[in-house]
Amino acid sequence: MKEAFRAFRSRNFRLFFAGQSLSLLGTWMQKTAVSWVVYAQTHSKFMLGVSVFATLFPSAIFSLLGGVVSDRYSRYRVLLLTQVLSMVQAVLLALAVFWHYEGVGAIIVLSAVLGIINAFDVPARQSLVYDLVDDKQDVPNAVALNSSMLNLSKLLGPALAGLAIEKLGADACFGLNALSFVAVIGSLLALRLPVYVAKPRTQPILGELADGFRYVRDTASIQFIITTLGLMALLVLPFTALMPVYAKDIFQGTATTFGLLDGAIGLGGFGAALYLTSLPPSTDLNKIITVNTFVLGVGLLLFAYTPWFALALAFLVVGAFGMMAQTTLNVTLLQTTVLPAMRGRVISLYVLVYTSALPLGSLVVGAAAARFGVRATVLAEGALALLVGLLYVRNLRQTQADPPTPAPAPQPA
Repeated sequence: MKEAFRAFRSRNFRLFFAGQSLSLLGTWMQKTAVSWVVYAQTHSKFMLGVSVFATLFPSAIFSLLGGVVSDRYSRYRVLLLTQVLSMVQAVLLALAVFWHYEGVGAIIVLSAVLGIINAFDVPARQSLVYDLVDDKQDVPNAVALNSSMLNLSKLLGPALAGLAIEKLGADACFGLNALSFVAVIGSLLALRLPVYVAKPRTQPILGELADGFRYVRDTASIQFIITTLGLMALLVLPFTALMPVYAKDIFQGTATTFGLLDGAIGLGGFGAALYLTSLPPSTDLNKIITVNTFVLGVGLLLFAYTPWFALALAFLVVGAFGMMAQTTLNVTLLQTTVLPAMRGRVISLYVLVYTSALPLGSLVVGAAAARFGVRATVLAEGALALLVGLLYVRNLRQTQADPPTPAPAPQPA
C-alpha cells in the first residue's frame, strides 16, 4: 500500500492532486447536469450526442495548437490560465440555467467554449504531471493516481449531481463546479516550481508541429497506441452518452437513477485505477491492456439487455473497469515512453484523435440508437470492443516476438 502512493512523496504533486480532486468532482457534477438538462428539455437521443460533440469537437480543432503552446511556453502558466477561464465558463453556465433560457442553445455554446479551453488545458495539465514528480521513476504511479482521482470523481460526482438536481436544481450543479475551481487555482498558486526559462525558438509553430508528426510516425508503439485509442473512442466509448436514456426510458427512473448509472461507471473506473497503482514495475502493460479490452466488451454485451437494474449496474461496473484500465495504461505508456521535449505535442495529437473520434462516435451512436434502439446499439459496441481486442492480441504477439526500439530524436526541419 505504501508503494501504491509513492508519488505523494513529492510535495508539488500532493498539492496538485488535492486541488484537482475537488475540481474534478465539480466537473463531473456539471457534465451529469448538462446531459440531464439537455435530455429533459429536448427528449432527443440525438441531442445528447450533439451536447457531447459541442464539448469535444472544438478540443479536436485546437488541440494541436494547445500541444505546441504546452511545449513552447510555461505549462504551469498555461494551466493556471485555463483553470481561471474554466471557472468563468462554469459561472456563465450556472447563470444561463438559473435564468431559464429557452432551449439548449446557451448550453451548447458554452459547452463549445469549454471545449476550446480544454484544448489548451489537457496537454499542459498532463505534461505538467511529469514535472511535479521529484523521482521520475514515480511518474507511472502518479499517472495511475491521477486516474484514481478522475474515476473517484466519476463515481461521486454523478451521484451527487443526481441528488442536487432533485433537491436544488441543475443550476446548483453548475454553481458548485464554479466554486470547486477555487481549490485547484489555490493549489497551483502554492506550487514551488523552478523559475521558468524560456527556450530559444528556432522554428515556427508549423515546423514544431511537423516534428511532432514525424516523431509519432517513426515510433511504431506510440502510433499503435494513438490509433487504437481512436478506434475505441469512435466505436465503443460513446456508450456513456446513452445512460440518460437507460435511466429515463428503460429503467423508468429519475435523475438519481441516472446518477447511479454514471456512478457505476465511476466505480468500475476507480477500481481499475486502484488496481493499476498496485502493479509491480515488471508487469507487461500490453498484456493488461489486451485483457481489459475484452473485459470492456463482455461487460457491455451483458449490460445491453439486462432487465434488472441492480444486475445492470454490476455489469456496467465490469465494463467500466476494463474501459478505464485500458485507457489509463495506454496514456501511461505515452507519458513514460515519449521524449520530454515532445510530450506536449504527442499528448495533443492523442487529444486530437480522441476528441475527434468521440464526438463523431457520439453522433453515430445517437443516430443508431434512434434508428435501431439503444439496447441494440450498446450490444453492437460491446461486439466492436471484442474486435479491437483482437488487434491488441496481434500487437502483443508482435511485441513479445520483436521488442520495439526507441525512435531517434527528431531533427529540426
